[in-house]
Order: sequence, then structure tokens, then C-alpha cells
Amino acid sequence: MSLIQVGVTATTTMLAVLIGGWLTVRAQDRLWRRDQDRQWRDIRLTAYTDFIGALREYVAFALNPAAQITAVPRPRDPGDLMPFFDDEGSRYRERLESTKTALRLVAGTVEVVSRSSELVRQARLLAAARAGSGAEALPAERFDALWEAERRFIEVARAELGLPSAFAPRPVNARP
Repeated sequence: MSLIQVGVTATTTMLAVLIGGWLTVRAQDRLWRRDQDRQWRDIRLTAYTDFIGALREYVAFALNPAAQITAVPRPRDPGDLMPFFDDEGSRYRERLESTKTALRLVAGTVEVVSRSSELVRQARLLAAARAGSGAEALPAERFDALWEAERRFIEVARAELGLPSAFAPRPVNARP
């Protein structure tokens, strides 16, 4: 065996080892990234689900005939009414606020945060409208705005999670 053959064999072997190592590192990196993406998706799904649950509890409390709610004008823009609850209702407000903050910590897009803020705003407006009156006196527009904000939040949250739309597209001539 000549010195050239030994050099070619050694070089080929080293090149094969380097390529094999590089391919292994790339495969491990892809697996790690996929696992990280899956973990973040699960974290976000839990945060979004908790947020929707807290929002529903907040709205259910606001519609409870025994709920004691007062409303005062917000001192800054947009100047709408801010609801204040009794001790029982405060826990629903605090749960909504804490899940909203948790959502903001893990959200992957600004759109999710924006839609969640609009949804909370609509829930607060519904509670403020409920202050001093019964649930039966609430205008239908308050409910329509709340459920539309919820639908928009769910749409952007599902898109961020890589899920298809949960709602069928509306025909062009259909009313919202």
C-alpha cells in the first residue's frame, strides 16, 4: 500500500466522520426545535383555555341577578365605564386579570394580545352596562360585541397554534 492510498483512505474516513457528525447534529437540532415548539404550543393552549374560562366566569358573574356591580367613568381614554364588583365578584375579576397577564407572557403574536385586550374590554363594558340594572335590561348589542370579540380572539389564537379556522366563512350577503 502506498503512502497516497493511506492518505486518501484516512482523508475519506475523516470526511465521512465529519459529514456523519454534522448530519447527526442537524437531526438533533430539528428534534429539539420540534419538541420546543410542541411545548410552547401546549403552554399557549393552556393559557388561552384558562383565559377563556376566566372570561366566561366573569361574564356569568356579571349576569348573576345577585351580583352587586357599580360603574364609574374611566378617567382616561376611551372614557367608557369601569365596573367594580363586591367581594364575591372581585375574585372573578382577579382571575380574569391574572389569566390575561399569563396570556401576555406566553403569546406568540401581538395580534393574540390585541384580541384578548378587546375581549376583556367588551366583557367589562357588559359588566358596566349590568351595573344598576338587571341582566334582562342589557342591550343585545353588548352581547353581540362580546361574542364577536371572542370569535376574533379564538380565530387568531387557533391560527397561532397552527389550527384551522373554527368558524365557517360567512356568505357575502349575510348579516354579521
